[in-house]
Order: sequence, then structure tokens, then C-alpha cells
Amino acid sequence: MRIGVVAPARAIKEEVAARVLAFAAIVFPSVDLVIDPQCFAEAGHFAGPDELRAETFLRYANDPAFDAIWFARGGYGSNRILDEIMPALKPAAYRKRYIGYSDMGFMLGAMYARRVGRVAHGPMLIDMGTGGGDKTVTRSLDWLTGGTRGLEPGLGDRPAAAFNLSILTAMIGTPWLPDLTDHVLLIEEVGEPHYRMDRMLWQLSQSTQLKGIAGLRLGGVTDIVENDVAFGEEVEPMFEKWARVMGVPYLGRAQVGHMRDNWVVPFGMRG
Repeated sequence: MRIGVVAPARAIKEEVAARVLAFAAIVFPSVDLVIDPQCFAEAGHFAGPDELRAETFLRYANDPAFDAIWFARGGYGSNRILDEIMPALKPAAYRKRYIGYSDMGFMLGAMYARRVGRVAHGPMLIDMGTGGGDKTVTRSLDWLTGGTRGLEPGLGDRPAAAFNLSILTAMIGTPWLPDLTDHVLLIEEVGEPHYRMDRMLWQLSQSTQLKGIAGLRLGGVTDIVENDVAFGEEVEPMFEKWARVMGVPYLGRAQVGHMRDNWVVPFGMRG
């Protein structure tokens, strides 16, 4: 099985890639993991210019010799290439699996909206750089190769989708947000103060595009930035409140997010 690795947003370090290649060769010997040099390119904030990031993704997505695409890392930038890549996807792209999270929510959401392949929110190569990262990246490699050991434990018999809160709110009002009617929505966040999260949750609660979801689950909320004045409301009660405003049940915690305990959430049904 051949898995291509590309970076539609920010770059990774070559030493992280080397560690993942060595690990995959031992634990997943049947996998030919191909990390494109574009993953190490640098153009300011991005892993190369927009044109390079778009061309690299399309080259792997449209190549029938590759079975899946694993995104290298998030950051910011994949939204900048959606207009170029989405109309250029060919039949081979519709037969692949794709996995990532954070900024890759732009890619996953846009592809899910158009039923391109099988997409999932899950760990990326960059997660190998954290303590215990081998267990974290194993979940994605297992799913990419057809396994189920890395699935988020709370997934039930309803369709689901998982997003970073900032990415999801940025997609509202655009043609890239998929129809999530009857889906349980798992949400995670990193590096935001309470008031910004509250503001984004208000936006979710008012969005007509999200009417009809089946419920909300709260994933990891990490590296919270302290407010100048204490906000006075913790994250979970905040989510519970806005779920009530949306008229949907709050269904508890989820094991997704910018943390080692980040599990795989296939968009749609888990099977």
C-alpha cells in the first residue's frame, strides 16, 4: 500500500519525517510511505507557495498509484488553495483515504461536502514529535490501512464529523462547509482565550448551515490563553449552554484534539 504525505499548510522538519519513516517501516512494513519534499519547503508561514502546495496535493490525489494521503501538519494555509484543487480532482482522488486535523479541516470538510474519497479527523506526522507520539500516529496509519483500532471510543451509530472550532466557524457561509444534518459534531480547540471560544460558539449557534445536527461533543481544549479579566465560565459549561441555544443535546467529552489522546473520527458513519 502506498501512502503519500503532503503539507497543504505549514512545513515539518526533516527529522520528524525520518522518525515516522523509521517507525512505519517496523510497525507497518507493508506500507510504502512517500513523503514529498514539499513538506519541508518554506515560503514565509507556508510549506512553499500556494501554487506548489496545490500542485503537490493534486499530483498525489490524482495518481492512481497512491492509495491514501496523510497530511503532514496543520497551522494555516489549506483554505488558500481550495479554489484551485477542488475542481481539478480526478477519479483516482475519489478512491482514496485522507486524514488530518486542525487546519486540514478545510480540506476534509470540502472533500466530504463533495464526497471525495473517505476523510477522517486524526493525527498527522507532526504528532510524532510529542512524547508518546508513536501511539498517536499509529491510530492514523491503522485507519489509512483499513483498520479500526484507532477510532474514537465514543463513536456510535450516528454519522459524525470532527473539526477545530476556529476552522469550522471560518467555513460557515462558504460553499466548502458540508451538510452535517444528523451528524454528531465533535469540536476541539487550541490556543484561544475563553471569550473567543464563546464568540465562535455563538456563531455556530446562529448558523443556518448547522441546523439539524444531532448533537455536540467536546474534545480537547488545550493551551488556553488567559483573559485579562477572568472570563468567569469554564469551557464545558460554555459548550453545554450553546448546545441548548442550538436546540441539540450536549453529548459529553470526546478524545480528539491537539494532544496525544487524539483518536480517529471518520466523517460520516464509522464503518
